[in-house]
Amino acid sequence: MSASGAPVGADDLRKVYVEPTNACNLNCTTCVRHAWDEPEGFMEWATFEALVEGLAETAGDGGGGAAAGPHAAGTVAFMGLGEPLLHPRFLDMVRLVKARGRRAEVTTNALLLDDIMAAGLLAAGLDQLVVSIDGASAEAFGRVRTGASLAKVVENVRRLHDQRGPNYGPGMRIGIEFVAMRSNIEELPGLNRLAAQLGATFIIVSNVLAYAPELKAETLYDQRVIASAGGETTAAPRWQLPTFDWDEDLGAALGRALARSGPVDFAAGGASDVTSRCPFVEADACAVAWHGGVGPCPPLLHTYTCFVRGRAKRMTRWEVGRLPDEPLAAVWAKPAYAAFRERVRRFDFPPCTDCGCDLAEGNEEDCFGNPHPVCGDCLWARGIVRCA
Repeated sequence: MSASGAPVGADDLRKVYVEPTNACNLNCTTCVRHAWDEPEGFMEWATFEALVEGLAETAGDGGGGAAAGPHAAGTVAFMGLGEPLLHPRFLDMVRLVKARGRRAEVTTNALLLDDIMAAGLLAAGLDQLVVSIDGASAEAFGRVRTGASLAKVVENVRRLHDQRGPNYGPGMRIGIEFVAMRSNIEELPGLNRLAAQLGATFIIVSNVLAYAPELKAETLYDQRVIASAGGETTAAPRWQLPTFDWDEDLGAALGRALARSGPVDFAAGGASDVTSRCPFVEADACAVAWHGGVGPCPPLLHTYTCFVRGRAKRMTRWEVGRLPDEPLAAVWAKPAYAAFRERVRRFDFPPCTDCGCDLAEGNEEDCFGNPHPVCGDCLWARGIVRCA
């Protein structure tokens, strides 16, 4: 047992997704702000301190801190529905995380990554920076991120990359996160060139989650949502694919062949690796909103409307507890929350994404009788939508 009474073992909390603010300096066409009316706010320092201390207590590394490895040490991932760098004490947040021996990551639009911020992040020891870029050309980038300059983003991230050296060490990883839509898929080949400009070593591609009716036509997955690893039929047979030399012709041919297939097994792993598995629960993670509300994942921090396979769905937030009034370890150990995590690991939910009955219009109940929140319609669990 931990000092606060939370059990220590296989269900240790190892990662916290933190929303320093839900305010943003952009107004992207793909943003959830077009589907909600929540007030803007910034996380108070006492809330953040409680979060970091709670992670230190529950990470299960026996006090080993960062020396025990990134998974054992615990990770604080700054992200959410706002721009983390807008928080007036963001550098202090990173410093505190690193002072406690934890791993620090951030996903950002990088427009506020000026000289002072870059030097501060390097000095603090930030482990990973992922920049959100939805176009490899200035024109495509500007269509999504109205009024923003791709050249400025490249300049800022490149400055950060170039400052790594004898004073700071090469430890920080830089990556790109790209939201794929029908209107920007022609930008995908340009990401390799952009990665070289930014010094990025990895690229994460996600599908768009449609928060507005006009985005329904932008989705690339309506025919490929798979509710489970099985389900092969004569109408939708399972495909097992070898390792290929991927090129444009092969990609186009496979795209036509697999548009209405059943599960697809690649040489590196099968469909079961990405379907019916929650990437947040599997990572022993939780999420904390700017106001201190604790939820099981970033998608459940807020209430909003989105569109799944063309139908409107009301996502209702689920708050398990609230910092700093409740210790994070005590929130993690609540029986209802522990039961939810176990249910998600079994993925004991109906295939709502394939069914689409009236119950799929929200996330508060399903035909299995599960309590709120239900996850049978979750695109993150299908590997359709991804986060850094």
